[in-house]
Amino acid sequence: MPNLLSETIFMAFEHFDVFVIGTGTAGKGVAKDFANEGLKVAIADNREYGGTCPNRGCDPKKVLVGFTEILDRATKMQGKGITKMPEVNWSHLMAFKETFVDAIPAATEKDLAALNIKLYHQSPKFLNKNTLSVEGKTVTADKIVIATGSIPMPLRIPGEEHALFSEDFLDLKELPETMIFIGAGYIGMEFAHIAARFGVKVTMMDFAPRPLFNFDEDMVKYIQQVSEEDLGIKFIFNAEVNEIEKLQKNYRVKANQDGKEISAKAEIVFNTAGRVPSIEDLDLEQGNVAFSKKGITVNEFLQNTTNKNVYACGDVSDSEGLPLTPLSSQEAKVVSANLLSKKEPKKAHYPPQPTVVFTLPKLASVGLSEKEAKEQGYDYSLEHKLVPNWFNAKHINEKIYAYKTLVDKKTGFVLGAHLVGPEASEIINMFVMAMCGELDCETLKKMIFTYPSWASDIKGMV
Repeated sequence: MPNLLSETIFMAFEHFDVFVIGTGTAGKGVAKDFANEGLKVAIADNREYGGTCPNRGCDPKKVLVGFTEILDRATKMQGKGITKMPEVNWSHLMAFKETFVDAIPAATEKDLAALNIKLYHQSPKFLNKNTLSVEGKTVTADKIVIATGSIPMPLRIPGEEHALFSEDFLDLKELPETMIFIGAGYIGMEFAHIAARFGVKVTMMDFAPRPLFNFDEDMVKYIQQVSEEDLGIKFIFNAEVNEIEKLQKNYRVKANQDGKEISAKAEIVFNTAGRVPSIEDLDLEQGNVAFSKKGITVNEFLQNTTNKNVYACGDVSDSEGLPLTPLSSQEAKVVSANLLSKKEPKKAHYPPQPTVVFTLPKLASVGLSEKEAKEQGYDYSLEHKLVPNWFNAKHINEKIYAYKTLVDKKTGFVLGAHLVGPEASEIINMFVMAMCGELDCETLKKMIFTYPSWASDIKGMV
């Protein structure tokens, strides 16, 4: 005999074809795909709609970087046509930055609502495999897509509440005289370069023996050289931070370095120790959703390994994709295709994934490192040069322009490229095209590029 009470309760819950958690690039992409098919869709976020990149990450950060490029170029051209450095105004720059950010949340909500997508403003919690609790309501869904992105990694030390995050940097009304960044990864290094170019005395502390530990060591040395010699950034390495102490005006950051207690003081302290998947508030265990330290555990179709009704895409998925906005949109397309199509499931495909550190000069990388190439058994040729005398660097008086390329001796294909320079973020895209298009070095060298242009330099790097 059917349980009428439980059926009545179930029918009282609002039901959706798909419920998306997260409104960043990945989440809103999936939600729109389903809504355009006429399905009943809901989406939720515990922050402002639009996700990290446009609101408090890539986009506003790049606005600030763009301004420091002007300062950097003017500094290098002093005495070569520039007679006076431009005056800077932090508050004016921040107001300009806001013109890129202010409209994002409302515009995102408007676009989603126009597709009849139900909007929620809270992080849902799993009650069981297909049931969520959100805004005090219980909802059910045939499929649930997790696209919550990542959040700053907790320091888990006494006084960590005193540390600000990168998004707080983007909202600073004025700059202090001193700053400490705990963590010398790409986030810390990018913001440290911005601050230092505005005259802030910056100290960076990291448990690793060097900054940007996941990037090519030779290329990173050039960035560290500029950071120390040109910007006056102080590095404290092999330092395990264990406490942040609030003083009358400053904060003292204590750390253990080679068995000795050391410390540094500054007016503001930033936690830039890295990011972790944003999954703590979801009660994943209740939904039988498997996860790891890297995020939601997924198979090659981006489907959760224990709850087949759950998919994950973007920074929160424990996939082969790097935590990059372009990868998030790619994974969103895979999830949409697998949930909407009745054909053979679509596997997530990961072509060469370029990464950029927006310091000045910029650091860019794609493909294999030397270590990876050796481990994978490639017979390769390696070329590493510092080329400040190449025209593109010389005409702007840039002293740091370097590359390292790895080429497969058997096929002539580029295995990896690692660059440092003013336009490394653009040149690396040429390597991506060559690798994805399987263009060997001989073919690249025969191509006609505009000259003088940064893209044309690729022919000299292979």
